[in-house]
Amino acid sequence: MVVAVLLVSLWWACVSHAAEKVFYLMGTYTVIDLPSEEDAYRAYRFLKSLEEKISHFRENSEVSRINANAGVEAVEVSDIVLEVIKLSLEISEKTYGYFDISVGSVSINYRMKGVLSEEEARKLVNFRDILVEGDFVFLRKRGMAIDLGGIGKGFAVEKAYEYLGTERGFIGIAGDMKVWGEERVLGVKDPLSGTTLLQMINAEDLCLSTSGNYVKDHISQRDKTLLQITVVHKNCAFADAYATALLSMPPSLRKRFIKENPEVGVLELYRDGTLRMNRAFREFFKLILIK
Repeated sequence: MVVAVLLVSLWWACVSHAAEKVFYLMGTYTVIDLPSEEDAYRAYRFLKSLEEKISHFRENSEVSRINANAGVEAVEVSDIVLEVIKLSLEISEKTYGYFDISVGSVSINYRMKGVLSEEEARKLVNFRDILVEGDFVFLRKRGMAIDLGGIGKGFAVEKAYEYLGTERGFIGIAGDMKVWGEERVLGVKDPLSGTTLLQMINAEDLCLSTSGNYVKDHISQRDKTLLQITVVHKNCAFADAYATALLSMPPSLRKRFIKENPEVGVLELYRDGTLRMNRAFREFFKLILIK
């Protein structure tokens, strides 16, 4: 991403289930609806443990240790942190560099900590300077930093789904969610009116992620006519990262990406109210109601 996915960009309407729980995780509210309360708490504990490894807001997280040793030495990390970093680098290649977790030099070391100037920070954004060898991760230059905000929530949802192994479920962390083993009424928020833009019923298991700049201008956006992007995909980590990358891309590259990746469902909302969705987006749902 070029930074973090917009929080609370997606909402969902659904029949209430007795086991549905709401937790505070990753700086926002998380809705977990699983077959039993025990499953919900298993999911919470798993997500909490993952947050403790990947959040740069936690001083002792593995990502924070990587950042603290930028330009100094490689840091050994756990398998799951290695997985999300490798996946991030793969997605950087697929999105022509518009998804880049090394943006932490800007989001963390310039904006949050103020230890670099904006000019210094932007010169350090280059995912190819993130080196992975075995179980070790090394940032080649001092001042570099990893920020997983653009993939972390989607990755966490996907890994929780794999870990749980339940026949059905729903997990939503702000603008990133997954539904599996059941049909559910889902919705995408309209930031122009504050109401619902679309309501949909899923035709299969899916992940949905929405990205926009209208609450916090946190994504470097080339197409100022575009207000919001919603991506639907089978894997939540990809949905999360693609939503941010697509919002950041200029129109020509966004069109190219959508053409080259026909399995990725994309819904574009423009500032003038124009709405565009590709075929893949429509095919993920058995019913779409435009409000």
